[in-house]
Amino acid sequence: MTQPAPAPTAQEAPDPRRWRILGMVGIAQLMLILDVTVVAIALPHMGADLGLSRETLTWVVSGYTLTFGGLLLLGGRAADLFGPRRLVLAGLAVFAAGSLAAGLADSGAVLLSGRIAQGVAAAMLSPAALSLVVTIFEGEERNKALGIWSALGGSGAALGVLLGGLLTAGPGWSWVFFVNVPVAVILLATLATQLPAPGLPVNRSGAPRGRLDLLGAALATAGTATLIYAVIRAGEHGWATTTTFGLIAGSVVLYVAFVVRQRTSAQPLMDLGLLARRPVAVGTLLIMVATALMIAVFFLGTFYLQHYQEYSALKTGLLFLPVALATMAGANLAGRSIGSLGARTLGVLGLLVAAAGMAIPALASGTTMLIIGVAIAASGTGVMFVVASATALGQVAPHEAGIASGIVSTFHEFGASLGAAVVSSVAASSIAGRGTAGFEHGFTAGAITALVTAVVAFVLTPKPQATT
Repeated sequence: MTQPAPAPTAQEAPDPRRWRILGMVGIAQLMLILDVTVVAIALPHMGADLGLSRETLTWVVSGYTLTFGGLLLLGGRAADLFGPRRLVLAGLAVFAAGSLAAGLADSGAVLLSGRIAQGVAAAMLSPAALSLVVTIFEGEERNKALGIWSALGGSGAALGVLLGGLLTAGPGWSWVFFVNVPVAVILLATLATQLPAPGLPVNRSGAPRGRLDLLGAALATAGTATLIYAVIRAGEHGWATTTTFGLIAGSVVLYVAFVVRQRTSAQPLMDLGLLARRPVAVGTLLIMVATALMIAVFFLGTFYLQHYQEYSALKTGLLFLPVALATMAGANLAGRSIGSLGARTLGVLGLLVAAAGMAIPALASGTTMLIIGVAIAASGTGVMFVVASATALGQVAPHEAGIASGIVSTFHEFGASLGAAVVSSVAASSIAGRGTAGFEHGFTAGAITALVTAVVAFVLTPKPQATT
């Protein structure tokens, strides 16, 4: 087997293609994040055209995020074992096929199959792409590259709502999936010629390649799915029920089994020692909270504007444009200033801004106050995305990049699923059309979460020199 070319070291000239590669894999990551929220506005139209039940429509969203998040660790491990180049190219091919299937769907079963295929592809592509970024950049350039990466990924959820409104109101809901196909194919063809062949080094220790921990991946996915189902179900049936407690207990058992599996397996899926490192642990917490807050904002805002205010899909999407711009502005500012201010200061500031933004619609009703509040909150979460990535990945070694990227991306998707599940339960009454109190409770829960996390971040985030 041909051996991978050596990675750039401090003594070697950096790859001249590194910024071009960053741009292309950044677009791929943006496409993956877009698909978390791009279907939100189109769901009513999908349901009407295909005759889908409420449960099926819910799985159109959660099937993607759960598959994406549940298999990310496996994708990260595969990137370390087989090289990120192979995973990036394969992921793009599968994502294009899954998107085409979902767009052509004439039944709920076909639509869900396409969404699951997209989730599998995203789990392959996302950690491998981030592994490329971490590996081909060094030192201060790495922080800048992570800032650009976070700006693209962090704004994807907001842009997804805007794009979903435009496409649904224009050519139709199928195009929220069809639009991915040419993008993925072009990226696949271009990256095939740009990425170093056969890939970046993933096993420079000389040890033989290991095996993928499929049982570990199954336990992690089942544990996450069970917990999210418990949270969603509690919105209708209550938290203090035997079934809810049983589901939560079942998820805990599955997670414990996952930890035991990782400690006893000869080829563990996750390096628990890596996750236990303070920078990685804090970064994963921040990425989870940032994503949960962002998804909560879009979930609550979309239902408020379309169900309560009775706005069209197009108008709802356009109203979220300031949110997209605020997210990108916050991420861009954080990428430029993290080297001078440090991760702890920026992280706490981002969380406080997010809390203040979510408090506005919690205390004052109306479309104007909602948009102002969620835009402010989005700027704070944009900062958090950069801080989280830089904190978790800034100090990992190149041979750990794939699995570390998988950990960060897993918590990103877990945060998306958990954020949607929690606010849907808290705001259940308003989502069902019974006033606005539920929306206010949902935004209040988000503000409290941001404040509590700000305290934790202040205490636990490594000092500024740890991120340089």
